[in-house]
Amino acid sequence: MTERYLSVVLEEAEQIATHHEQVAHSTENTAHEYLRYAVLKLLEEGPFDPDSTLPRIDDVTVGYGQDTAMFENWHTDVEWWTTVPPQEECTRFRIFYPIEHESVPRLIVDVMSALGAGRVWTGSAVDCGSYDHHERREVHFLWPQGHPVEDLLQERVHGPDAVAPDGGCTGDVRDRMVASANGGQVDDLEPRTRRAVTEEMSVSLLEKGGRYEVQSASENRYDVDVVGESCTCPDWEQRSPAGGCKHLRRVDHEIKRGRVPRPDGRLPADAADSG
Repeated sequence: MTERYLSVVLEEAEQIATHHEQVAHSTENTAHEYLRYAVLKLLEEGPFDPDSTLPRIDDVTVGYGQDTAMFENWHTDVEWWTTVPPQEECTRFRIFYPIEHESVPRLIVDVMSALGAGRVWTGSAVDCGSYDHHERREVHFLWPQGHPVEDLLQERVHGPDAVAPDGGCTGDVRDRMVASANGGQVDDLEPRTRRAVTEEMSVSLLEKGGRYEVQSASENRYDVDVVGESCTCPDWEQRSPAGGCKHLRRVDHEIKRGRVPRPDGRLPADAADSG
């Protein structure tokens, strides 16, 4: 059974790289970024194959981060880090799913097992400081760097030019507005993401390297660094919500929609072509 999931995830990743040019190279690990989108689509939307009988799970979010970096951010607040020590050469996949599931859905376990990931923790998302997901549970899988699946994935993706590198950050904005076929639907977004895509804000690039200025409807101005993932707003400085504050998410959204220059200073592809 796991071989079936491995094949589907690889095919999904290839499809995403081919058909969703907005999906950027990750600033952490390109292969992991493709896998993240592929797992998200497989779990929540089902595979591209319309005849597939694979199950689906509604309301899923998939993210990842370097294991040691996550430990350094959370270790003073999360007790279970003492029993699950961080591993320097591992990435930690985080999968959020609806709280009504009393145990980790079998599909999640099977898919991540097929990718060679090992489960290390599961529990309430709030216990991990993920207050944006207070009505969800969270499961963590460790993914060893240099895993053979990464080589298999690169063979399926047609070279480094399959997607445009723009240095964007990970978060619900891209999960819901880019990878989802129903990208125009915002009613079911979690609150910060919904505000990010609906409130009046103006975004401009301050300097190359990913620094932007966001002016809100209240005339407040904030500096946003999408590569370093930081913002000068009170929400980020006081809470640092998972997925970013609404300003981080808005900048990321504007980059993906081709409305502002990329972090490297290049104009969006369609704007450059029209000039």
